[in-house]
Amino acid sequence: MKCIIVADKENYNLITELMNRFSSVSLYETDGTSETAIRLLSKEKYIDLLIIDADMPGLNCFDFIRSLEFKPNIIMVSSDDKHALEAFEFNVIDYLIKPLHYARFFRAVDKVVKYHVSPESSNSPESEVFIRKNSTLVKLKLKDIVYVEALENYVTVYTDQEKFTILFTMKAIETQLPSDLFIRIHRSWIVNRSRIEAIRENFIELLVGDSLKNLPVGKSFRETLMARLVLMTR
Repeated sequence: MKCIIVADKENYNLITELMNRFSSVSLYETDGTSETAIRLLSKEKYIDLLIIDADMPGLNCFDFIRSLEFKPNIIMVSSDDKHALEAFEFNVIDYLIKPLHYARFFRAVDKVVKYHVSPESSNSPESEVFIRKNSTLVKLKLKDIVYVEALENYVTVYTDQEKFTILFTMKAIETQLPSDLFIRIHRSWIVNRSRIEAIRENFIELLVGDSLKNLPVGKSFRETLMARLVLMTR
């Protein structure tokens, strides 16, 4: 998913920092101005998300949106709710009040990810990947991958019955696995969200075959995990 930000320098840097936590999002690096955004949006017709700060001096965000020939999904941020009603008349996906907090920000972007991803896309649980086992390429459905474990410059991919150790970094495989299906819970573990059975104080219970496996949750990953649970349980 491709994203562009229109905001002043302070908020641009903050939103960029938040967006960089999404492995499924490709962020265009710009100066944050509406002029640059218009040029990019006129050239790149397949930008999926625009995040716009309604408080930017000299910018009428609604005139800006109205001027766009190709309108992406839009998340608007503001210091208050005075623009909220009009924003939703423009069909914005979400309206966020500053200061921005990651859990709330995550829910807004996750709406776009879910809206943008079609059932036929490569992020579908029924989609297939090929993993090398010895000299053979084995086909796996994404839904059958239960968890991934980091082992220095290797990772091991686990299904209910098998495991596959491949030369791959954790960061690289995190970008390959769709964030709406998988979540990183620790520097050493990525898990299939649908297999999470319970969450304890510092570990999760993951369903592997007919058994439960306990995996630790890293402190820096817990906030993202809990933010996704709100969506999973509503």
